[in-house]
Amino acid sequence: MKALIAAATCAVLLGMSGCQLGLVKGASMAPTLENADHLLVNKFVYRLISPRQGDIIALRYPIKPGQVLVKRVIAGASDTVRIEKGVVFVNDRPIGDDYVPAVYRSHDDWGPQRIPQGCFFVMGDHRNRSWDSRHWGVVRRSDIVGKVEVRWWPPRLF
Repeated sequence: MKALIAAATCAVLLGMSGCQLGLVKGASMAPTLENADHLLVNKFVYRLISPRQGDIIALRYPIKPGQVLVKRVIAGASDTVRIEKGVVFVNDRPIGDDYVPAVYRSHDDWGPQRIPQGCFFVMGDHRNRSWDSRHWGVVRRSDIVGKVEVRWWPPRLF
């Protein structure tokens, strides 16, 4: 009974603090995040600032809004994104994405696409196994749930 009360208290406190717990399902963000990693999502931060390139975010899946995905922000409004032989360019400059190992990189070409106002282009870190903006388009800011701050189980900051 004490454990149940403690769990309920923690859930209420997390909700009041603007945080939400999340769980990774799948390998689209590997190696940064692995299947079954437990996350803490900050739902408050994007009320103050805009998502930035490189942020890992939780978002409502545009095709199934009841489902939440985790992806990395690649570009924002007015940016132009293109991919040549797997190298991602934003505004004609390659992005710094050394967090993506060579074995996880795709070798595809895509774009260019200019990102509309109020929208973001997102990708998974496992470029060969990620279903992302390359497939279903940009993400509206209103569909961003929050910023992934911590992988709390297994414990590690990133």
